[in-house]
Amino acid sequence: MADIGMQEISVGFGDIDTSDRLTLARTFDYFQEAAINHAEELGVGRAALAQSRQAWILSRIGALIEKRPKFREKIIVRSWPRSWEKLFAKRDYDIRDAAGNVLVRGRSGWLVVDIETHRPLRPQPIVETLPKNDGCDALNEIVSLAARENLALAGERTSCYSDIDYNGHVNNARYVQWIQDVTDPYMLVKADSMRLDINYISEAKVNETVELWKAPIEQGSTGFASFAYEGRKKNVQNAPQNAGGTTVFRAELRLYAGIS
Repeated sequence: MADIGMQEISVGFGDIDTSDRLTLARTFDYFQEAAINHAEELGVGRAALAQSRQAWILSRIGALIEKRPKFREKIIVRSWPRSWEKLFAKRDYDIRDAAGNVLVRGRSGWLVVDIETHRPLRPQPIVETLPKNDGCDALNEIVSLAARENLALAGERTSCYSDIDYNGHVNNARYVQWIQDVTDPYMLVKADSMRLDINYISEAKVNETVELWKAPIEQGSTGFASFAYEGRKKNVQNAPQNAGGTTVFRAELRLYAGIS
């Protein structure tokens, strides 16, 4: 058992874009696997919680990519628990190069929910059994994103088999792919660093259509762009024009450097 879970991997061909560097979506895939693996190692994984009719649900996560690792670069993906805040069990992440330099930092907030009612439970009985990792902070906050006005419809996705995870809903990392797909690919390729914060509001299941709404929230003169996103279930009947349906997620993405 280790206070900090870690895995050494090599950035694969499916992890990069045309810049030859790690993509945002694959970063979140790395984080997801790191969290699941370390929870299992600590004895609080999926099977252990299921015995008491409980489950982990990711509620919020943010990642700051300071430097994007390149194809075949050896990296170390690390993850560790960091106490709790209200109903959120906090878990941090980082990605380091072979020399130990931090390339990516992340923090997530997880809910412990009752499997039958889906109601959140107090995380303290579980979190208090875990390593404290005092002072070992990757990011300092779990971002809560408010609804924004003036969003424009940028596209829609109907969830299918490959989007759905073990819990029967769209996988949290899949939404990051959807965000990428409604963002200017030139900006994504050219960005040298970036930050994405995402809040998961409600679940989407197979064959449900999610509208992807987007708006710029800041625009600098050089090397910087910022966007807000919202996923909403598509209302088929009796929906007000341009209103959309139940909010599934909210996100904010900031891209830095290399954008002209």
